[in-house]
Amino acid sequence: MISLVCVLATGLVVQGPPPKRPQKPWQWSLGQIREITHTVQPGKNLTPKSWPGKARVAVALSFDLDNETPKLRDNRTSPAVIAQGQYGSRAGLPRVLELLRRHRIPATFFMPAVIAKLYPASVKAVVKAGHEVGIHGWIHERNSKLTEAEERLLMGRALDMLQKVTGKRPVGIRTPSWDFSPHTLKLIQEFGLLYDSSLMADDRPYELLSHGKRTGIVELPVEWILDDYPYFGFSRYAAIRPHIGPEAVLDIWKKEFDGAYKERTLFVLTMHPHIIGHRSRIVILDKLVRYIKRHKRVWFATHEAVARVAKRGISRKVTPSRRPLGR
Repeated sequence: MISLVCVLATGLVVQGPPPKRPQKPWQWSLGQIREITHTVQPGKNLTPKSWPGKARVAVALSFDLDNETPKLRDNRTSPAVIAQGQYGSRAGLPRVLELLRRHRIPATFFMPAVIAKLYPASVKAVVKAGHEVGIHGWIHERNSKLTEAEERLLMGRALDMLQKVTGKRPVGIRTPSWDFSPHTLKLIQEFGLLYDSSLMADDRPYELLSHGKRTGIVELPVEWILDDYPYFGFSRYAAIRPHIGPEAVLDIWKKEFDGAYKERTLFVLTMHPHIIGHRSRIVILDKLVRYIKRHKRVWFATHEAVARVAKRGISRKVTPSRRPLGR
């Protein structure tokens, strides 16, 4: 059987056998399944006996300042969809920052590096208010669609850009769209980051394992029910659109906090200024914060502060494999 593709002088193309079809999931061996499920695993629960100030729960509010980047990533350049993202810095962010100032609580802002470059005034306002800035990709790219080299390049560029704009090197990452490739954890180690906040294996902070081996990386887990986008995100082209009132979302978030308080662990909430910053929605965030503050021994903290406390629960020091910062 001819196994090569030959282009003859006559122009005739002779093809070999067709390529093998990829295996179906039910055809995978247990070894193949383990390779997939063990690439990134949850390790030890890192909830301390008590949080700083003898608090029984840590509350980590976070805001992903995405603005236009999800649309730009998907090559959607219509002024209409771009304007929807611009609302984030123009209207939503000032409301969010004012709420945090009024309640005197810190938060973490994850932002794509492109947004930090396009909106330096927004970054300056976040930093001036004392909030943390974390990595959120270069242009909200999907990591699972990148090669390892591309993902490394963009993560490094984003890290350098945020350091240049904010004056401080970020220590944490939230992957865009919470998209984790098989290479993401290795790159987080290479760049010497303290924590990740993209995965959903627990409600409590935990150490990330790579193929069963400890990494020393703290995971501050997220969840779609603790994100404003699934409830309020809107696309004019979607057949199914959100249909839930803000007060119903508030009830879900309050119950999630109640569980975290009862379990003495962690409450992480993910929001977006261009979503939660609308007038009918910022009020429920205010109500939620007021509700939480009525409880005793609550610690509001940035993700970095939470991760540093949680990391004390890692009994033996693990040295991440770093790479030179030059790319």
